[in-house]
Amino acid sequence: MAHLHPHPHSRERDPECLHCQALDRAREAGLRRTRALEEVLRLLISASQPLTLANITEAQVLADKADRATIYRLLTKLERLGIIRRLGLHDRSAYYVYHVPGEHNDYLICTQCGQIRRLDLDCPAEELEKQISKDNGYSCLYHELSFYGVCPVCAAA
Repeated sequence: MAHLHPHPHSRERDPECLHCQALDRAREAGLRRTRALEEVLRLLISASQPLTLANITEAQVLADKADRATIYRLLTKLERLGIIRRLGLHDRSAYYVYHVPGEHNDYLICTQCGQIRRLDLDCPAEELEKQISKDNGYSCLYHELSFYGVCPVCAAA
């Protein structure tokens, strides 16, 4: 496995390296390597923000590779395998992000429009996660930290 930048919130990761790792993880989990799989992973890895199903299906690189239902099934499989994560409010559109093993991101979510923004901060829960894992004997423990509120655009409306 290629070396990842040691800081978990670093954006200085090589997208091509992550893409190869993602394809390897998908293949090891039993997924066939298809153009749709390749392009969905490439989109999620290169995105600066989480993407919705609509963002992904409307991407030009997927225009002739797969229909919306196929992409949804692929996202569902990738989520079940832990290769991507699904974010968002339960009554709103889901957003998808690529999950780098050993890393996580924290998010700010608008409760009115559903917009999700990645926070660039040192997560205060990382030490707590390690302690909980140690005290309870859990392995592969992870957490997701999301803050909910009303974004400036919705607040002004």
